Amino acid sequence: MKSPSAWSVPPTDASLPVAIEVLRRGPISRAAVARRLKLSPGSLSRLSAPLLEGGLLREVGEHNDGRVGRPTRLLDVDIDAKHFVGMKLRENEIIAARTNLRGEIQNHRTLAITDRSPEVVVGQIAGLAADLGEGLQIDGIGLGIGGLIRDRQYVVDAKFLGWTELPLAKLVGAATGIPTLVDNDLVAFTEYEHWFGEGREDDRFAVVTLGVGTGFGLVANGAIVTGKDYGIGLVGHWPLDPAGPVCYAGHRGCATSVLNSDSIARHVSAALGRTVGYEEALDLAEAGDPAARRVADDGGRGLGRLLAAICNLTLPERIIIAGEGVRLASVAEDAVREGLALDRDPRASTPPIVLGTKDNVDWCRGAAVLAIQAFVHGKLPAVAAAGS
Repeated sequence: MKSPSAWSVPPTDASLPVAIEVLRRGPISRAAVARRLKLSPGSLSRLSAPLLEGGLLREVGEHNDGRVGRPTRLLDVDIDAKHFVGMKLRENEIIAARTNLRGEIQNHRTLAITDRSPEVVVGQIAGLAADLGEGLQIDGIGLGIGGLIRDRQYVVDAKFLGWTELPLAKLVGAATGIPTLVDNDLVAFTEYEHWFGEGREDDRFAVVTLGVGTGFGLVANGAIVTGKDYGIGLVGHWPLDPAGPVCYAGHRGCATSVLNSDSIARHVSAALGRTVGYEEALDLAEAGDPAARRVADDGGRGLGRLLAAICNLTLPERIIIAGEGVRLASVAEDAVREGLALDRDPRASTPPIVLGTKDNVDWCRGAAVLAIQAFVHGKLPAVAAAGS
């Protein structure tokens, strides 16, 4: 199955920003599009006319801005005309979802990984894509992996799967016949928040993820900040507590030892003399258990100090906290505020802090956005034939 490499009626380089603006924010008025793109009404009409004639954009509903005269028609995209699959690969499972052109989930599946060999996992990915397709044409696949990725094609290092220098995107593309991209799962999640999520109105925002690891994503000047070291997990060793516990690398009081879910569970278990999991540790903290409360508050204070560092260094307009361990931010809310205050000038304002869900299915939306972005820019990779 061959997927088109551009929109059904390809926009020109000049009109592409108009199409993307409507996709990201529609339904939206012409005046709002013109204002956001700094276009005159005449220029917007000239650029949008062929998109409307070709069916890429359409008029929907009406908008009245309070001025005298007829209401204006809103612009939107037929978001259900195209379909994408996004997947998050974890140590023991694949979480997959089919989305529309705006990254909205239409269906999802979860499949256990019992054999981590690439050929077996690629076969599972292909099976999930076919299952989720349900007879529809899938225009692109995006894969999110917690590891070091190159060129959205190669898994350089994914320790939890035992993979190195694996051309995963090419292998999946050949197995499915669908253009495929792969990237670090936090990059993918941040891209989703940038295009369609909580950060879509912000020129500069940060994402912090909590769970088995601590992650940090940044959008600045309207673009995600990445580099060749992205995926190593550098923020995991950011110092938070000079008297804190020691992590596996010998760093005292870093984010790994203070914030990671397995660290919190381990510290509470040691204090109680029995094994507890992360969620139970937070349950105990909420119930007032002294040991669990102390560990949770230490974690919350550390999270606050991490947020303070992010605010001081990057001046974000918004911070989004997400991941499986996001509940810590609410259980230890007072301690988070205390940690923020420790390292911030009292005159400084705190940006809005948004708590996301801990549902891993939401991460599939980020993976799908990798393919959506490439699709709308006409840059989906070519698909090699199986065995080539």
